[in-house]
Amino acid sequence: MTAWLATNLIALVLLPPLSLVILLAAGLIVHHRRPRLAMSLILLSTAALYTLSTPWVGGLLQKTLEISRPVTPNDLKTADAIVVLGGGRRVASAEYGSDTLNGISLERLRYAAFLHRASGLPILVTGGKPGGGTLSEGRIMQHILQSEYGTSPRWIEEAALTTWDNARLSAPLLQKTGIRRIVLVTHAWHLRRAVPLFEAQGLSVIPAGIQFSSTRIDSLPDVLPTPAGLRDSTFALHEWLGILWYKLRSIFA
Repeated sequence: MTAWLATNLIALVLLPPLSLVILLAAGLIVHHRRPRLAMSLILLSTAALYTLSTPWVGGLLQKTLEISRPVTPNDLKTADAIVVLGGGRRVASAEYGSDTLNGISLERLRYAAFLHRASGLPILVTGGKPGGGTLSEGRIMQHILQSEYGTSPRWIEEAALTTWDNARLSAPLLQKTGIRRIVLVTHAWHLRRAVPLFEAQGLSVIPAGIQFSSTRIDSLPDVLPTPAGLRDSTFALHEWLGILWYKLRSIFA
C-alpha cells in the first residue's frame, strides 16, 4: 500500500492540474527576482491549462493510446474468457451505505456483461482495495453482476492495486483452468498499457475497449476549455506516464 501511495503521489505532482499549479506558483515566487522567467512560467502554465482542457486535445491524446478497433462477434468465438479490469471505487458511498464502484469501473463492467450475454464466455473480475475501504473492486463487481445483471463471475481476483497486479494475479487463476485466450475489457485508452502486461503472463489477448475517442472538431465547444477535456487529457498523460514507468522498471529490475 505504501508503494501504491508513493507512486500515486508522484503521478499527481507530474500530471495536470497540480503540475500546472506548481508551474504557476513558481512563476509567482520568482516574479520580483526573475520577471522574464516568471512571465514565461505563467504563460506556459496558462497555455497548457487551456490546451489540455479542450475536448479536441483530450481526444487527440487518448487516440494515441488506442491500439484496436471495437471487438466483433467473430473475435469472441476465438476466446476462452472475459477479463474486466476494475477502474476505481467510491469508498463509503453515502447512498449505498458501503463501498461501490465509480463510473469508470461501472462502464467496464456493463460492457463485460454485454459481451458475456453475446458469447456465454465466463467472466473474471479483478481489482483490490487501493486507497483502503472495506470491499475490493473485484468483490463489488461480483455483487453488481449478480444483483443487477443476473450472472456471476467464475473467478474473483481482489488483491490487485495496479494494472500490473491485475495481470500478475489474474493469470494463474485463468491458466489453472486451461484458459489461454482472453477478451480484455477496459477503456480504449488503457489498453496500450494493459495488453502487454497480460501477454507477458503468457495469455493471448483480444482487446475489448470502450469509449473510443474522437479527434474531430464538430463545434466551437470542442476547442474551448471544459472540465471533461482536462479529465481526458489527464487520463491520457497518466497512461503514458504509467507506460514509461513500467518500461523503466523492466529495464532496471
